Amino acid sequence: MNYYFAKKLNIPFDKAAGIVVEHLSKIGFGIVSEIDMHEKFKAKLGVDFRKYKILGACSPKHAFQAVSAEEHIGLMLPCNVVIQEKDENSVEVSVIDPVASMMAVENKELEPSAREIQGKLRSFIGDLPVSLV
Repeated sequence: MNYYFAKKLNIPFDKAAGIVVEHLSKIGFGIVSEIDMHEKFKAKLGVDFRKYKILGACSPKHAFQAVSAEEHIGLMLPCNVVIQEKDENSVEVSVIDPVASMMAVENKELEPSAREIQGKLRSFIGDLPVSLV
């Protein structure tokens, strides 16, 4: 079982990042954190790394349900979405599979919410445009 869903987009990195945020919003997810690994590696290590951004996406309703059912589940929140440059005009967008990640947590109360989020995130990945028209 994969622990993520992914899709390659033939879209430049910055445009793809905007599209990802827009599509996440359409399924009720907001961005609560953003880590630009390209910038961090340059600043902290002096290393030139490809464009690689980690977005912490959160559905407040589902996060509330999860934290109410399992007090330490915040260690696994929010849902991470990675946008990474493959070449100048293409990126890969990947997102964690919440059902796979919840297997480590032995709490059946989390299953329905994890399955619902899984469906939303699969749909999100599927709905991303492969290219700009």
